[in-house]
Amino acid sequence: MEKATLIHGDCLEILPSIENDSVNLLFTDLPYGHNNNDGKDLISVRERVSKKWRHKFWKEERDGTHGAPRPISNDGREADLLYRRILKRTRRILTYDGVACFCCSGGGPDTHSARWTLWMEKYLHFKQMVVWDKGKMGMGWHYRRSYEVILVGQKSKSKCAWYDKTNQIENVIRPGNYGIRKIIPSADDHPTEKPWQLAAHFIKLHTKPGDTVLDVCMGSGSTVEAAVRMGRKAIGIELDPEHFAKAEKRIRKLEKELSYSIFAHPPAEEKKKSGISHGFFDDKSR
Repeated sequence: MEKATLIHGDCLEILPSIENDSVNLLFTDLPYGHNNNDGKDLISVRERVSKKWRHKFWKEERDGTHGAPRPISNDGREADLLYRRILKRTRRILTYDGVACFCCSGGGPDTHSARWTLWMEKYLHFKQMVVWDKGKMGMGWHYRRSYEVILVGQKSKSKCAWYDKTNQIENVIRPGNYGIRKIIPSADDHPTEKPWQLAAHFIKLHTKPGDTVLDVCMGSGSTVEAAVRMGRKAIGIELDPEHFAKAEKRIRKLEKELSYSIFAHPPAEEKKKSGISHGFFDDKSR
């Protein structure tokens, strides 16, 4: 029975301790750099002034039912630098046929996915941009956001671990496919919660039982849950103490469901601190 290791700390400080060529799949959902949960983002501002939304917004504010801002660490301009530094470290730890998958925003006006695709090509070999069609209209206006993408890169130019035998895998995940359904987070959820079935889809394609799956920004632990359910070893790293506690609670609950011990050892905490723990990435190279 495979095990999970949860680590509370800064992934950039922890990644150097991970052995060379030891990770079969990295699947992670980094901050997109849009500050979408700080209460000052464009969507929240528009709700305050829009004729359509402002009555509802101010009523919720008055009644105390409007959700408080829940900012994500490093969700400003520093997110691009965080992504590049993780990419640089990813190549060393991936196995020869290893794969890295990064969730990414879809559409505009920010050229987020385009930038991240070009940077991926610098450190890995870009394989595919997979579109996750989330179904119902999402945030924004004019072109409402209804999809996200997953950028897939491989370490080797010539070889990529691939275990599907159907030859029917598209580069679009349609609503409900593989049990993947959009989550509208509650106040108790991680603000950008992903269904564990999303990670499971890529785990099934690129790993086999017993392989190691890493999530460097695990949030509340959806990737770790997917890996454990599919018989893979899992390593999850999370900076935010509240989200880390939720991930630990989630895996404890999964232990009871599966009726066997999941943790390789008690969840660990990285003692060293850096600027990133305060939501600011101080890099002299910029």
